[in-house]
Amino acid sequence: MPLDEPIILGIMAPLFQDVPEEASCFQLGDEEMSGTRRKPGAMAPYIAGLDSKLTAAGYTPGTRRGMLKIVGDVGRWLVVEQLSAADFDESRIPAFMEARATAGFTQKYYLRCFTVMIGLLREGGIVAPAPVAPVSALERVLADYRQWLVDEKDLADTTVLRYEKLARRFLQIGRPEGKLLDTATLSGVEVSAFILAESRRVSLGSARGRVAEMRSLLCYLYITERTSWDLTRCVPSVAGWRDAHLPVVLSVEQVEAMVASCDGSTSTGRRDLAILLLLARLGLRCIEVARLRLDDIDWRVGEITVRGKARRRDVMPLPVDVGQALANYLQQDRPASPCREVFITERAPRKPIRADLVGDVVRRAGRRAHCPEGRAHRLRHALATNMLAHGTPLRDISQVLRHRDLATTAIYAKVDIGSLREIAQDWPGQN
Repeated sequence: MPLDEPIILGIMAPLFQDVPEEASCFQLGDEEMSGTRRKPGAMAPYIAGLDSKLTAAGYTPGTRRGMLKIVGDVGRWLVVEQLSAADFDESRIPAFMEARATAGFTQKYYLRCFTVMIGLLREGGIVAPAPVAPVSALERVLADYRQWLVDEKDLADTTVLRYEKLARRFLQIGRPEGKLLDTATLSGVEVSAFILAESRRVSLGSARGRVAEMRSLLCYLYITERTSWDLTRCVPSVAGWRDAHLPVVLSVEQVEAMVASCDGSTSTGRRDLAILLLLARLGLRCIEVARLRLDDIDWRVGEITVRGKARRRDVMPLPVDVGQALANYLQQDRPASPCREVFITERAPRKPIRADLVGDVVRRAGRRAHCPEGRAHRLRHALATNMLAHGTPLRDISQVLRHRDLATTAIYAKVDIGSLREIAQDWPGQN
């Protein structure tokens, strides 16, 4: 259930009745409250602070009422059990829920309902910090590897997760759950056998990804002296012709239909329009849209700084329609947030959007425009092919797409069938 929807189901009584008289900061209009006001017991001193925290995080009034209802229930239970707020942590949640069920209450609680409340008590030093579980040798290596991918390689969160999954599988080969492979005795035979096994169960493209992930892990193990020699060359390459397939290309009409499908009368539609135009006009990647910060937009000069792969910073011109869409979103719809990222989640807790949300925006636009092929990276392909069709040199296209290698851009030459026919030589023996 989304966090900004009511958390407790079936609450028909006045939800505000658990808030004490002194918690006047929680006012939700001029609704009159009937019935006897029940006191929140041991949690009374923390009602106002919790409400302020929920408000700052952007939670809706319904969610705030539901959370304060839980606080009151917990406070009264603590009084019955002769406990204080300092005694309530994650270990007490099952006993609280069991007591409520035994007493005949049918309200359904979710464990995440208690997260904000316990977090507030910990911030104030009321509840002791959560005990730190012992970290295994495997988890220590994975944590260090994860940090290395972020600090040294500047990889996106989704990429780091994918690399970490392969590392976890490989480092546990032939070991019980949670035990670490002895990397000091690691050999190329084990590396090759693992990659061959992985390649048998995945597609060609995924197998190539496994090779890149494996080489990254072996590089990390070597430079951190967990292996005595560099085993990256022991990873076999995946057989397959380079650029053997044509990229799926969206037409100009399809791209414009996806852009036009955004409802400019709603906040979500204006946000989606800004995201789609960044992808379609500038060829940004999903992670680059998610990373875009307020400081990256120079409104006076009309430029935008793109935070790309490997910590690259590229300055690009800001097209008029993209700038107008961004300005509309920032002025009318962006939720108040201390974060400097441009795009903030619409649902509480307010935080910067993730790269996968950008992909979701494009897929929804594709469905609205009856374009099932609509994907975020295909908007980037569409920009390149459209530039090529208008005679733009590949080198210029490479600069717009911020490719490191011109060979990466050369793939788009294959889709220009008309130009290829002009330069193609006759087949030997053909009249």
